[in-house]
Order: sequence, then structure tokens, then C-alpha cells
Amino acid sequence: MFKKKSIMAAAAFMMTVSLLGTNGSAQAAGFVDVPNRTVKEVTYLAEGGIANGSSELIFGSEKKVTRLEAAAFIGRALQLNGTTRKTNFLDVSSNNFASGYIQSAVEKGILSGYDGGRFLPAKEVSRGEMAVMISKAFGYPFGGSLSGAANALVSRGIASGMEDGTFGSNQIIKRADFAVFLARAVNPAFRLKQSDVASLTRWTNTGNLNVRSGPSTSFASIGKLAANTQVTVLQQVGGWSYIRAGQLTGFVSTSYLRSTETGGATVTPAPTPAPAKAPAPSTASSILASETIIIDPGHGGKDPGAIGFGLREKDVALTTSLKVTNLIKKTPLQVKMTRSDDRYITINDRAAFAKKNGGDLFVSIHANAAVSPNANGTETLYYAAANGQNTADSKLLAAKIQDRMMAAWGLSNRGIKARDNLGVLKNNSVPAALAELGFITNKGDNDKLKSDYWLDKMSKAIYDGILDYYKAKGYDVNSFYSVGK
Repeated sequence: MFKKKSIMAAAAFMMTVSLLGTNGSAQAAGFVDVPNRTVKEVTYLAEGGIANGSSELIFGSEKKVTRLEAAAFIGRALQLNGTTRKTNFLDVSSNNFASGYIQSAVEKGILSGYDGGRFLPAKEVSRGEMAVMISKAFGYPFGGSLSGAANALVSRGIASGMEDGTFGSNQIIKRADFAVFLARAVNPAFRLKQSDVASLTRWTNTGNLNVRSGPSTSFASIGKLAANTQVTVLQQVGGWSYIRAGQLTGFVSTSYLRSTETGGATVTPAPTPAPAKAPAPSTASSILASETIIIDPGHGGKDPGAIGFGLREKDVALTTSLKVTNLIKKTPLQVKMTRSDDRYITINDRAAFAKKNGGDLFVSIHANAAVSPNANGTETLYYAAANGQNTADSKLLAAKIQDRMMAAWGLSNRGIKARDNLGVLKNNSVPAALAELGFITNKGDNDKLKSDYWLDKMSKAIYDGILDYYKAKGYDVNSFYSVGK
């Protein structure tokens, strides 16, 4: 009884201290140890679930940031896949709370490891290393040096130098300071100077669209936009765009923005030629009916593809492709398969099939394989030779399908990859992507590949990814997402 009363008294005292602002601290998101100068930024990150404390009262402002914590902070800010899973590193176990964020950040080139397959999760982060991490995470050019990264942050008003005139690159950074720099990178409103440059014009795809204070639904709505409103995209954070529309500035989900104008825009831009096949809402179905999707089940006939645990790649590819095709048939979109039974087709004939049949999009479906049984995960490939035809659209298609496949199965995210040596992609005359569902040689992946239930989910994911591609191109496909549910 005495112990319980003591704990309650201590908590009450700490709350009193926070309200009085002792030692220059103020209460931020319920924390009592946050310096006044960092309250806004810490509160902001806490609101969005990007940063949290060691308890409901303690943020740990003076605690030094480790590589593990930095990966989690950045991963949450960019909405990377944080599902705990196996990593590339011997010193980060699959049950580590940040394993997913670490692996995702490594796959995207934001973080890297050390010799011997180590990540060094407990290693403290310096200000210079912080600058490099943030520069990579948000795509700031920095020339590959600590000084370049420091300049990238200073020039954007994200960071400032030390009293001695240096950036203090070798100084270890504390949690409160890391939170400040990350919040400024995420939301330009916190920066020391405003230097945003309008780079993209977009239009909203839906009405009553929430504009939020940060890049996730955890952040508060600060306003709404009508359908077909023209906006200026100032920067992108993960799957969210930081936009300006009139007097309203904030974040909207990028999936609700399109790159082409349709009738009834709230703000009318200078007239521009109508893009080919740009849909008007009233004729969306008829325009979609002119689009033909080519579904290509990998391998077949005398070519079984990879084999693992008695399962043949050609069978997985055909089963999945038939499921995807059946979903597409429930929409105005046209669909054709390079093969609908167990037959052998050459690589060149597969690519030529799209051109011969008036294809507008080509999706090849496969299962991966490796010598090591530990290799696992999902990836999507596209052709990206220098100035290659359809490169941008192929990359967009690959990204949309990969995102959906990751959400469906949650395997290790191997990302999208540019390939210039796959004939089925290289020889295609239309935007093309190759989906590697999982590793047939990995027991965990194989269990999903042989399951009709999981193939149903993956087929719906590929179907939704195709719709996402058309949505990004400005087509009205919202009514077709419910197919297969």
C-alpha cells in the first residue's frame, strides 16, 4: 500500500513540475522532460506516432539517439514497412521492434551496415550521420559527404550550425534535437526559413478530401478540398503530398491526386492540350473499355520454371494469372492472357503478343528462387534502359503493384528493381512489369504460394495495383476496387 501511494505521489509531483516549466521544460504531448525550444516539433511527431517516449511522461530528450531509434523514427515518418521480420544483419533479430524499419530503410538506400554483416543498432548517431540519413530519406542531393549533407539541411532551414560556426558533425545528437530536424524535414512549416519551390501541379480525384497537418491519418484534419481542385505539390513524404491550395497548406494522400485535369476544376489553369485517353468522369467506363491488359503467366509447358517443395513456378503463375484475369473481366477493361493453359511460349512471342493484341499494359507473373533457402520476399521488376520507351509508366506500374502485394502478404519488401536483361520486359512495346510473388525455395513463402487463400489475396493485390496505376494516370476507377471483395 505504501509503495502504491509513493508511486502516485511521484507521478503527481512530476506533473506539477511539468506545469511549472521547471528547468526550461514544458509539457509536450504529455511528456515532462521536453525543452521549450523543441516542444512544437516533439508534440508534432508524437501526434503522428512518429516518435514516442520511454513512458507516458518521459520522452528522453537528453538521451542520445542510436541507429536503431533513428531507423524507427525515419521509417515511421516515411511510412516504410515496419513489420518485424528477418534482416540482412547478424545483430538485428527478426523480433527486434525496429527490424522492419531497418530492413526497409536499407532496401531504399537510406541506411547501410558495417563489415561482417553488422548494423550496430546500439551505436550512437552523430549530427553528421543524422544529416546524411535525412538527406537520403528525403532525396536531398548532398554529394556523398558529411559536409554536403550538412549543407543540404542548413540550406533548407532544417538545421543550423553550432556557436563556433561549424555544423558539429562529430557531436552525438540527442533525441529532442533529432526530433526537431526530422519534423522540419517532414513539414516545411517548422523550418527556419521557407524555401519551397512549386514543382508539380495536380488535381484532386475525390471530394471532401481531408487536408491533414502531417503525412498520415494520425494527424488532425485542418481542412477539406472539393473534387477536381487544382493543388500545388511542394514535396512528398512517403505516400503523402505536401500541397498548397489557395490559403490551405497541408498533407493529402498522394493516391487521391491525379496528374491530368478533367472538367469542372475548381481552379482553371492555362489551357493545355488534352492528353490522349484522358477520361472524363461521365465516360469513364467507355474509355476504360478501350484499354487492354495483357496478363502473362510465366514459364509453361516444357519449362516448369523454379521448383520448390514439389511446387512448380509455372503452375503458381497460371493459377494466379487466371484469378487476376477473372477480376479484370468484371470491369470495362479488356484482358487477354499470353497462355491460359500449360503450354510453352517463347520470350519473344510473349512480348509480341501484347503488340499483336492491341495491349496497353503488360503484367508478367512469376515466383522467385534462390540457392539459399533463406532468400525470401516480394519484388517487382521493370525495364529501365536509358531513355527506354515507356520507362516512366513501367516504373509507375511496378511501384503500384509492389505496394499492393506487400500489403497483401507482408513478406520481406525487396522493392522495385530496374532490369535491362529480361526479354519479356525489354522487348515489350507497352508499359510492362514483372511481379515476383515470393520465393518458391523458401518454406515460408512457399506455404503462401501453394495456398489458394493466399493466391486469392495476391491476385486481388495485383488487380488493385493495376487500378492504382490507372488512377494515378487520371482515370476514374474508384467504383471497381470493390470487385472481388
